[in-house]
Amino acid sequence: MLTPLRRSGQIINLNKTEINMKIQKYLGGIVMAYALLSANLVFGQMEKTKMVGGAEMYPSKNIVQNAVNSADHTTLVAAVKAAGLVETLQGDGPFTVFAPENSAFEKLPDGTVETLLKHENKGQLTAVLTYHVVAGKMGSKEIAEAIKTGNGKATLKTVQGGQLTAWMKGKDLYITDENGGKSKVVIADVWQKNGVIHSVDTVVLPKM
Repeated sequence: MLTPLRRSGQIINLNKTEINMKIQKYLGGIVMAYALLSANLVFGQMEKTKMVGGAEMYPSKNIVQNAVNSADHTTLVAAVKAAGLVETLQGDGPFTVFAPENSAFEKLPDGTVETLLKHENKGQLTAVLTYHVVAGKMGSKEIAEAIKTGNGKATLKTVQGGQLTAWMKGKDLYITDENGGKSKVVIADVWQKNGVIHSVDTVVLPKM
């Protein structure tokens, strides 16, 4: 049976099959658009980014991919490259990184950073950097629980082989190195595909 439609003074005949096909095509487009929107919303909820150094840090990216975009960690990134640790920190991990901000490196004695970045000091630079890395994925909540279990202190073994001591002062999280130097976590729980970063305000140093 033909169904008459009027357009611009003309009568157009469409059968029911054609009408049904057009309706199904229209509805299919709506369903597809809804599915894409839903997928984007779900992905957006999963990608809870955090601003560090003027850039968004994405949980779907690895430590290096995020760190290179932070304006507050340019010295750290340069050091990681000089030490040849880029590939390591792009690996599966997971790693917990206490990442010194640029201002943390500025607290070191004059010339320290420049000396460490020299090729002949690569071993020493690697030791300093890996002293800021703990194997595993420890968010601030997990560290706080370890501190509570340890009656106010938690010992963290670093990739370098030395130890850091984590403790709380009020709601603030601190780490102390083997020389008694302390560093405050200023931005916690920057989640990565292969771990988590905690930005710190002071460079910690192992016993050399």
